Amino acid sequence: MIRINPMFQYPDIDPIAFGLGPLQVRWYGLMYLIGFALAWFGLRARARRQDSPISHMAVDDLIFYVALGVILGGRVGYMFFYNLSVLIENPFSLFRVWEGGMSFHGGLIGVAIAMTMYARQLNKPFYAVTDFIAPWVPPGLGLGRIGNFINGELWGSQAHPEAFYAVWVNGVPRHASQLYEACLEGLVLFLILWAYSRKVRPTMAVTGIFLFFYGTFRSVVEFVRLPDTHLNVAADGYLAFGWLTMGQVLSLPMILFGAFLFMSAQRHKRWA
Repeated sequence: MIRINPMFQYPDIDPIAFGLGPLQVRWYGLMYLIGFALAWFGLRARARRQDSPISHMAVDDLIFYVALGVILGGRVGYMFFYNLSVLIENPFSLFRVWEGGMSFHGGLIGVAIAMTMYARQLNKPFYAVTDFIAPWVPPGLGLGRIGNFINGELWGSQAHPEAFYAVWVNGVPRHASQLYEACLEGLVLFLILWAYSRKVRPTMAVTGIFLFFYGTFRSVVEFVRLPDTHLNVAADGYLAFGWLTMGQVLSLPMILFGAFLFMSAQRHKRWA
């Protein structure tokens, strides 16, 4: 039984949304589909703006490239960053997607590669394309974290039993770090990017803001999110100092590079 202290109680949620014969459709997978659908609708609307570098007819192909980058990059990134020993021992474990395991940072790299290919195909600047898609990435991130919550995974550290935010998991009060990330990486980041990108901005600025704030939000939540103990770097799963996590290590370059992109955009004022 999972309960949110003190007013709300939630039973364990079945990770399988529904079944179609032998096929079992999981909530986590549905979150991805809904996220891609929201991005498709949002980008189609965004593409109708006069300053859009992408036509609304080209959004279909764009979403395909993004989905490919997210899925392939996310899986490869997870195995490389978080499960390297298993990957080395059995390379075919990469294809065991039914066992779970996706990495945002791997998905980000996958999308960057996919957008490089797509930008070349359209003969558009890379950052013009990433600026275009960035505002509609956060809704998918938020939905993915809700999927983590439904799966009962990626819980936070132990919380005070009487705290209003305490989520009881197997008799232990914990931070709902998945919901913290859903709020910050999903809702808050979307509002920041949506509000900022309503006006025409210099190329790289929107991408820079996305990288900076995602990296910042992720790093902050990592302080209360339980680390991945299977990394075998320490008994408690931290990389160093008793608090440094792999998520923070991977997010630091995002913060620095995001700040660099934003400042460069303001300095050079290039327009797509």
